[in-house]
Amino acid sequence: MVKSAVIADDDETIRSILQYKLSNAGFDLTVCHDGEECRTVLNDPGADPDIVVLDVMMPRLKGTQLLRTIRRGELAVDADVPVVMLTSRGQEADVLEGLEAGADEYLTKPFSPSELLVRVEKLVGG
Repeated sequence: MVKSAVIADDDETIRSILQYKLSNAGFDLTVCHDGEECRTVLNDPGADPDIVVLDVMMPRLKGTQLLRTIRRGELAVDADVPVVMLTSRGQEADVLEGLEAGADEYLTKPFSPSELLVRVEKLVGG
């Protein structure tokens, strides 16, 4: 069975790394350039990703705001979809905010793409 992921990051290099690592691991990807684009994707009635990877600091809609919207069940996507937060904000308060918003994992940049993949696979049961 093909696994699917929605990734959202405003940094082209990070998007490329995520695309490379996850697609090589067999994920079908939907790539978003900011939080608002990701919100639109996740609000599509057919939205059913196995996992979502969100940057925290994105234009138009921050990842933590989007995550709260997901967890409140305000979008078409399952409110319990696993979410990995990926961010350059690594202070304790930032990590706690992400986890309190409902993140399943919180990785800080720079990150190990291999570590990210292991964490993603763990969350999707792969």
